[in-house]
Amino acid sequence: MFEYHGVKISWLGHDSFRIKNGKTIIIDPFKIRAIPDKADILLVSHEHFDHLSLDDIKKVSSDKTTIVTIPAVKKELSSMKVKEVKAVKPGDKVAFGDITIEVVPAYNLNKFREPGKPFHPKEDGKVGFILSINGVRVYHAGDTDPIPEMKGFKTDVALLPVSGTYVMTPEEAAEATRMIKPRLAIPMHYGAIVGSENDAEKFKQLAACPVQILKPE
Repeated sequence: MFEYHGVKISWLGHDSFRIKNGKTIIIDPFKIRAIPDKADILLVSHEHFDHLSLDDIKKVSSDKTTIVTIPAVKKELSSMKVKEVKAVKPGDKVAFGDITIEVVPAYNLNKFREPGKPFHPKEDGKVGFILSINGVRVYHAGDTDPIPEMKGFKTDVALLPVSGTYVMTPEEAAEATRMIKPRLAIPMHYGAIVGSENDAEKFKQLAACPVQILKPE
């Protein structure tokens, strides 16, 4: 667990994080251990199996959980016993008391399933999230490359994928830090499917801001 100006950030492995400051926010749970915290707010960036994992969502949700996600995921969650599933698209903003969530695009520019078919096409509306919690802004990039929209993002902490193949390479994630200019970056999307700690270390060397490498909890 890492604390940034009172906001507690825990990496649960792969792209999954728990962010706490009064409320508990969990993002993209995948292959996580059973944890006592149930999410007040659960964010799911898109419908791929390593982000939309029903088994893991069940571990962290309750009838008091609000899920914020894209329409493709909402369809898959119709059987979940939660408070609400709220469908969003890039450009949307939702508020929960003093927590604001801005929904931002996440897509590939140069990672292709086959020629001309990106793993994460822009038109699919897959997303990242910028959370504003007690004046601290935390950006969870989702699965993305460095995209032009990043130049307009304002964040204190950036959670960035670094493994390549489906998402940014360490070099591209370092480029993203130059576009976003966060105060701190935390690497993710390695160690479970593709990528290793070497990618995180390489990103740390190249990034244009301080980097905190977390151990999975």
